[in-house]
Amino acid sequence: MAQPLFIYIHGFNSSPDSYKARFFVDWMTENGRADQVLVPRLPHWPAQAIALLEQLIDTHQDRNITLIGSSLGGYYSTWLTEQYAVRTVLINPAVRPYELLENMLGEQGNYYSDEKYELTPGHLDQLLAVNCTQFKDASRYLLLTQTADETLDYREGVEKFRDSPMLVQQGGSHGFDKFESVIPAILAFADGRVELPDVTDLTSQADKD
Repeated sequence: MAQPLFIYIHGFNSSPDSYKARFFVDWMTENGRADQVLVPRLPHWPAQAIALLEQLIDTHQDRNITLIGSSLGGYYSTWLTEQYAVRTVLINPAVRPYELLENMLGEQGNYYSDEKYELTPGHLDQLLAVNCTQFKDASRYLLLTQTADETLDYREGVEKFRDSPMLVQQGGSHGFDKFESVIPAILAFADGRVELPDVTDLTSQADKD
């Protein structure tokens, strides 16, 4: 059996230093699986980011690859899944980032580094070029989303991936609260199983904590 490989794909202006990326790497390391996870630092140009991710997948095509795409990373992951038939876990994914980012054109900065750049219509064109409206196999996607996402409308993801297994949690945030609770579901999905946690209401759960 091919060795598993998880490729974590971070979101807009994020990096491998984001909370979820670091937590997942640390968790895998503590469980003796450090060699089963990669978190590439993506360029801000979508075409360059996709090219880097394609190169990673091509390099490790002998592995059982599962993508973990957060926010804009979920958008990239969707396109890659359609090209490579890998499995993908979508965490509060962006569905139409070429529309969402239209109001953010101009100077941008990475949240975790000193990198500054200009977000241009060219970025939006490159995003639109990798838009996917149909899926060859909806079962290759697992959607993990929270309704109180302050950045994205979670209903867009629920609608787009309506034929895929999903966990919709009431409450939460764009950063995906209690991320640690869904790691077992991510690992199970990589093995071809759907095993979702029982917690679907983070609002009531928060009251108990």
